[in-house]
Amino acid sequence: MIREALASALVILSTGAAMADPVGVWNTPKNQARVRVADCGQALCATILSLQEPNTAEGKPKLDIYNPDASKRDRPIVGLSLLSGMKPSGDQWLGQIYNPEDGRTYKAYMSQPSDQKLKVQGCALGVFCKTQVWTRAK
Repeated sequence: MIREALASALVILSTGAAMADPVGVWNTPKNQARVRVADCGQALCATILSLQEPNTAEGKPKLDIYNPDASKRDRPIVGLSLLSGMKPSGDQWLGQIYNPEDGRTYKAYMSQPSDQKLKVQGCALGVFCKTQVWTRAK
């Protein structure tokens, strides 16, 4: 009987250790953007599906104007790859995040504290970090 109880406890503990699945559609804070996290081969990636305000004051689509590569500055923000190369590492994912607000790519960390929340963090120099908590879209 003790062996059965220990075996059951081990199964419960090992099941709880698995990471949640972040694949799906997420809303950024204040619903400013809708992002799809998807399986991209050996890693996860994320693409901007829509923006709360997709157009400029002139009524034109917002573009990737801060990209350091001048040939990419006419790309619409909607459709941009935001997260790339996100691979599991312990209880989180590690990869890169592109910030269209400054045109830079940062080291990214992603964790899922619950099925409905996704914590996304971009860091410069490994110490200056900005964190957002995304909510699963319905």
